[in-house]
Amino acid sequence: MDKELQRIADEVEMLSGKLSALKQEIGKVIIGQEETVSQLLITFLAGGHALLEGVPGLAKTLMIRTLANAIDLKFKRIQFTPDLMPSDIIGTEILEEDHTSGKKFF
Repeated sequence: MDKELQRIADEVEMLSGKLSALKQEIGKVIIGQEETVSQLLITFLAGGHALLEGVPGLAKTLMIRTLANAIDLKFKRIQFTPDLMPSDIIGTEILEEDHTSGKKFF
């Protein structure tokens, strides 16, 4: 059992080192956005999706392109119009009320 725990600990340490190296590689291009990069990597490792919002010039596209290059993935970009809202992509929930019973539901 001790050998198995040691093997797992060694694997976690190796993967942690690779994650640090990936952050360092991204940090060569993206300066001063460590928290955003960390959250992006958490989303990536969890197999999730991210919607990056912000004014022009915040390096959103560059950040994703850099991540893709660092892990040898293809990069494609979707251009949105200024009037497109996040809810247009991910939807929204609306609280409605049944007028006969007074019950509320989403």
